[in-house]
Amino acid sequence: MNRVIAIILHALPAEGAGPHETAFATARAANAARQARGFEAAGAVARIVETRPGGPAFGVRLRRLAALDPGAGFVVLGSGSVPLAGPGDRRAFVAAAAAGARGPVLTNNFYSSDIVALPSAVDLGATPDLAADNGLPRWLSGHGFEVRDLRSRWRLQIDLDSPLDVFVAGLSPKDDPSLQHVRDAAAQIRTAAASPGAELLVAGRTSAGTLGWLESATASRTRALVEERGLRTGAEGQRPPQTVLGLLLDRDGPDAFGRILAGLADAAVIDTRVLLGHRYGRDEAAWPSAEDRFASDLLLPDQIEDPWLAGVTRAAMEAPIPVLLGGHTLVGPGLRLLLGPRRQ
Repeated sequence: MNRVIAIILHALPAEGAGPHETAFATARAANAARQARGFEAAGAVARIVETRPGGPAFGVRLRRLAALDPGAGFVVLGSGSVPLAGPGDRRAFVAAAAAGARGPVLTNNFYSSDIVALPSAVDLGATPDLAADNGLPRWLSGHGFEVRDLRSRWRLQIDLDSPLDVFVAGLSPKDDPSLQHVRDAAAQIRTAAASPGAELLVAGRTSAGTLGWLESATASRTRALVEERGLRTGAEGQRPPQTVLGLLLDRDGPDAFGRILAGLADAAVIDTRVLLGHRYGRDEAAWPSAEDRFASDLLLPDQIEDPWLAGVTRAAMEAPIPVLLGGHTLVGPGLRLLLGPRRQ
């Protein structure tokens, strides 16, 4: 069995980061420590590698780290990745990385990778300057490597991209006062989902699998707007992001958001990253700050500097129906946690 190194990349908050960004980094660091212990128990050598804003691209960093342990297999993940992974999941990734020339690359999701096992047969020195880990399995597949994924394990699709994801995954402190608005909205959305006379709106990068689960596990009707899947992995020259709700906000303004949602459903779960892509473009560097985005996810509009995002968030909080705002995890696998058996 080849030696396996589990590399856990932990992005430190920017200098002068606000309280939400700082607290979120602490939550991701705790997940990194859990994963390190779990991969050590699975037989790997675990290393938490801290990264700073403005550092080298993911592909550059991967080449440098791989060069430190020639001949080893690697498991590579971010500090917010797969927080619900269990011992069996970690053993599967370690076994795949240890397979040498015999085994395929293994990832949690071929199209949006959060964790990938790389056997020693993969020449990581040839990795291009990929900006992020999402596209690595597709690049490897395009260069002759067999890639298998575990999309059927929905818990491995949970990723911590926001403080709201920490809440949905059941990892937030129960007495955190910043969560009061989202706790209230989540409770009301669960009530609506349990009512045969109610309609739940899910908008953003959800999937057919999630919608199928909603149809079987909730009593309410489901209205879905599935848009901008692949938002973060779009190719150069691809059509700019554009969404139905974004077009309505262009026409009526952010203050109309709550009225628009209430006209469509009795409760709503919205992926605001597709709205931000519609408003500001695909490049996240042009979006409102992480602190603003996190405050929006927590339904705290008075803490948001960007006027447009503050208006959208305030309208959602004041809507006559319960609304939660977040990212891919919220409208995807997180719905099973939000609407299924209570985790917190």
